[in-house]
Amino acid sequence: MPTFHTYDGTQLAYHLVGEGAPLICLPGGAMRASAYLGTLGGLSAHRQLVLLDLRGTGASAAPDDPATYRCDRQTEDVEALRAHLGLERVDLLAHSAAGELAALYAARYPHRLRNLVLVAPTTLAAGFSASVRESREAAALRASEPWYEDALAALEEIWAGRMTDELRARTRPFLYGRWDADAQEHAAASPAQINAEAAARYAGEGAFDPAATAPALRTLDAPVLVLAGEYDTILTPDRAAGLAALFPHAEFAVQRGAAHFPWIDDAGAFARIVEAFLDPEVHTVRAGGTRLAYRVWGDPAAPPVVLAHGRCGSSRDWARIATQLAATHRVYAFDFRGHGLSDWPGRYSFELFRDDLHGFLEARNLAGATVVGHSMGGAAAYLLAERHPGLIGRLVIEEAPPLIPLDPPRPVPQRPDEELDFDWPVVPAIDAQLNDPDPAGRELLGEITAPTLVIGGGPSSRIAQEDLAGMARAIPGAEFVTIDAGHLVHTERPEEFLTALRSFGI
Repeated sequence: MPTFHTYDGTQLAYHLVGEGAPLICLPGGAMRASAYLGTLGGLSAHRQLVLLDLRGTGASAAPDDPATYRCDRQTEDVEALRAHLGLERVDLLAHSAAGELAALYAARYPHRLRNLVLVAPTTLAAGFSASVRESREAAALRASEPWYEDALAALEEIWAGRMTDELRARTRPFLYGRWDADAQEHAAASPAQINAEAAARYAGEGAFDPAATAPALRTLDAPVLVLAGEYDTILTPDRAAGLAALFPHAEFAVQRGAAHFPWIDDAGAFARIVEAFLDPEVHTVRAGGTRLAYRVWGDPAAPPVVLAHGRCGSSRDWARIATQLAATHRVYAFDFRGHGLSDWPGRYSFELFRDDLHGFLEARNLAGATVVGHSMGGAAAYLLAERHPGLIGRLVIEEAPPLIPLDPPRPVPQRPDEELDFDWPVVPAIDAQLNDPDPAGRELLGEITAPTLVIGGGPSSRIAQEDLAGMARAIPGAEFVTIDAGHLVHTERPEEFLTALRSFGI
C-alpha cells in the first residue's frame, strides 16, 4: 500500500484500484476510510482509482494536531498527493462530505484541476445550506417502503437537532435506492470506518468561508459534473442543480433509482455517467429526459452529418467512417438509449429509438442534417423521416430492417453469460417487433421527402435484399445500391461505403 508524507509530516495512505489514467477519489463520511468506495461501480475498469484515506482514517496516520482534521486544512493533503503522484493537473472525484474538501481545493488550486466530479456532495463550503423541506419531500418518495415510518421518525429527530448513533442507524435505508442485502452490508461497515473525533472537527468553526469560496468557484475553468441520486435526502436533485449552476462549465446529472451511494444502487449507470463525463472525446445531451452520449469530428462550421448505429453497437462503430467524413463535414455519432455510455432505462422499441434520434437532432440544433443509419439506426431514421418531413436533409439507410413480419419468427433469445456493453432487454424487445412490426412503418415510406439512398449488403446479408429494394421503390426518388459485404457494410467495405456516400452527394 503506497504512502506519502503531507505538509505537516503526517503519513497518509492511498489505494490504487484498476488501470488507466489516475482519478483521485476523496471519501466522505465525514472522515470515513476510503474502502467503502470499492471500485466505484466498476469505474476502475476505465480509470485507475487513487483512493485516499484522509488523515486519521483507514491506513493513514492520525496527525499530531487534531485541529488539522478541519476540512479547510486538509486541502493541503490533496495538493501533497497531487505532487507525490507527479501530476501537473488532476481529475478529482469527491463523494458526500468530501464535496466540501473538493470545493475548497478547487477554489485554492484551480489551475491543478482538469475535471471535477462531485457525487452527492454536501454544499456548506459553497454557501448552500441544507433545506429540511427539500429533504422531507425527497424522503416522501420512499413512503411505500416497509422501513419508511421508522426511518422517517428517526430523521425527524435528527432534523430537530438530536443526533445519536441509534438515530443515524435507523435512517440508513434512506441512503440507498434499494435497501437490499448489498446495501445493508455496505451500511453496516460505516461505523467502524469513520473516525468520530475527526468527523466532529471536520466542519468545525472557521472551516468554511462561502463569501470567498463561491466567487472562486464561479470562475473555475475546469469542467464539473454534479451527480445526484433521484431519492437522495442529503443532496436533493433540486439542490444539486443549484450547485451546478454555480460553476461556469458544469454538467448536472440525476441517476434514476439511486440515493446517496449511487454506485451501490446501480453500478453500471454510475460508471457510464462518470466515464462519459471524464472522456474528453464524449459529450452528452438530454433528449426527452434521456441522457445521450455522443462523439464529434470535423469543423463545427462544416455541413452536419449524424451517424446512427445498429442494435448492440455504439458510436464507436463509426470511428473510421467518421474520420473520413470529417474532412468535409461536422460529424456526430451518438449512442442510442441502452447502448454505450447513454442511459439504459430498460424499455426499448423502434419508436423510442426514433425519438432518441429526433431529440438528438433538436438538442444539437441539427435540423436539415444528413442522417446515415445502420440497421436499427437506419430504421429509427426512416421512421423519423416519415413523420417529420423536412427534419432530415439527406437520408442514407444501410441494411435497415424493412419491418415486414419475419417468417419464421425469431425465438425468444437467451442472454449470453459474458458482460455486455449494451442493455440486454434491447434484444428481445426489438426481436418481438421484428416478428410483429407496426405496419405503419412500411406503409408511410412514401411520406419521406428527403433524398434517400438505400444500401444493401448483397446475398450474404441476413436481410432479404429484395425487401430493401422494395423499400427503395416505396420512397419517392430513392436510390438503391448493393455492396457485397453482408450486414456490416460500413465496417467490412468502408471505402466502397464512402464511395457510395460521395456519389450520393455527401
